[in-house]
Amino acid sequence: MIPRYARPEMTAIFSPDEKLRLWLEIELCAAEAMAELGQVPADAVKALRQATETRKDEIIDPAAVDKIEAVTRHDVIAFLTHVENLCGADTRFLHLGLTSSDLLDTTLAVQLAKAADLLLEGLDRLLAALEARAQEHRGTATIGRSHAIHAEPTSFGVKLAGHYAEFARCRARLVAGRAEIATCAMSGAVGTFANIDPRVEESVAARLGLAVEPVSTQVIPRDRHAAFTATLGIVASAIERLAIEIRHLQRSELREAEEFFHKGQKGSSAMPHKRNPVLSENLTGLARIVRGAVVPALENVALWHERDISHSAVERTLLPDACIVLDFALHRAAGMIEKLVVYPERMKRNLDASLGLWNAQRILLALIETGLPRQQAYELVQKNAMRAWEQETPFLAELQADPEVSGRIDPQALEGLFDLGYHLKHVDTIFGRVFGQGSPA
Repeated sequence: MIPRYARPEMTAIFSPDEKLRLWLEIELCAAEAMAELGQVPADAVKALRQATETRKDEIIDPAAVDKIEAVTRHDVIAFLTHVENLCGADTRFLHLGLTSSDLLDTTLAVQLAKAADLLLEGLDRLLAALEARAQEHRGTATIGRSHAIHAEPTSFGVKLAGHYAEFARCRARLVAGRAEIATCAMSGAVGTFANIDPRVEESVAARLGLAVEPVSTQVIPRDRHAAFTATLGIVASAIERLAIEIRHLQRSELREAEEFFHKGQKGSSAMPHKRNPVLSENLTGLARIVRGAVVPALENVALWHERDISHSAVERTLLPDACIVLDFALHRAAGMIEKLVVYPERMKRNLDASLGLWNAQRILLALIETGLPRQQAYELVQKNAMRAWEQETPFLAELQADPEVSGRIDPQALEGLFDLGYHLKHVDTIFGRVFGQGSPA
C-alpha cells in the first residue's frame, strides 16, 4: 500500500524484513522443540541460535534472498539456502519434516494476529471518540431523516450512540476473528505429521501465542482467513456509514456538523471559499478497498485436494493491504470525530424549517385516541401536512384552523402536542443500553 494511506506501525508487520525475521524465529522454535524432545542435538541447535543472533543483520536481507530466489524460483528454499550460506552445517536442523506452507501459514497467522491487535487499538480510539461526543450531545436536538427527508426529531448524541453500538459489535467480531486466524500449522506434507512430531507443533504454537490447527492438510484452512477478511469488510462498511453521515451533514444546505478545517488548509484550487468533507469522502473510498478483499478471500476457501497455491498471490497482496488501509481508516475516522465541529443552532433552524411537520405522527395518535378510525385520522393529518408543505405555513396553524381537527382536539391542546421534549424523553434509556446504566447525564 502507498505511504499516503498507511501508518508505519502496521506496514512494519508486513515488511520484507519482518517476514524474514518471523521465518527465522519459527524455524528456530521448531528446531528447539525437536531438541527438547531429544530428536536433534541440543548443543547444535543452541549454537545455531547463537550464530543466527550474531549474523541476524546479514540474515534479514531481503535483497540477498531475492537474488537466490531468482535461481531457485522458490522463496522458502532461497531463504534456507541464504541462512545455510551464512551459518554453516548446523542449519541442517532447520525445516526438518516441515513443508513450506507450515512456515508461510504460521508466519501469516502471527502477522494477522499482530495486525488485529493494532486494528483493535484503532477501534478503541474511535469508540472513545464516539462515546465522548455522544455524551456531549445527548440532548442536542436534531431532525431525524428517512429517505433523506425530515422524519421526527432525535438527538445528535443518539445518532453517535448508534454508530458507537455498531463499532462495539465490530470490535467483538474482530476479537473473534483474531482468535480464528491465530493458528499454527507444523504438520508437514499433506498435514499427517509423518516426518514431524505433533508435539513440535504444540511447542511452536505455545511460543508464538497461537492455537494448534486441528487439521491443516498442509495448509491452514482458508475459511479462517475468509472470516477474518469479512470482518475487516464489515468494519470498513461501518466506517463508511459514519463517513456518509458526516458528508451529508456538512452539505451547505444542512451544515449541522463539519470536519475541522485546519489553519492554512485549502479546500479547492479554484474556489477559495470551499471547505469540503475530504476526510469522510476519503474514508468512503478506503472502505471500498477493504471490501474489495472479501470476495477473493471467500474464493480462496476452495483449494484443490490437500492444497494448491491459488490463494497465495491473493493473500500476499490483498491481506496486507486490507489491514493497512483499515488501520489508517480507523485512525482517520477517530480523528474526524474527535475534532468534529457541531452546530446545534443550525440543527434547530433545520428542525424549524419543516414547519412542525415532525409532529404529524403524534397528532395522528391523538386523533385515534379520540375514537377516530386510523385511516380517517391519517387522511386528516396528511391533508393538513400537505397544505403546510405546499403553502409553507406552520403545521400547527393548519391543524388549528381545520374544524375536523379542532373539533376533536382544542387548539391549546394541539399546541401542547408540539413538544420537542416528547421525542427525546427516552434518550437516557437508549444511552443506558449503549453505554451502561451508569452512563453519565
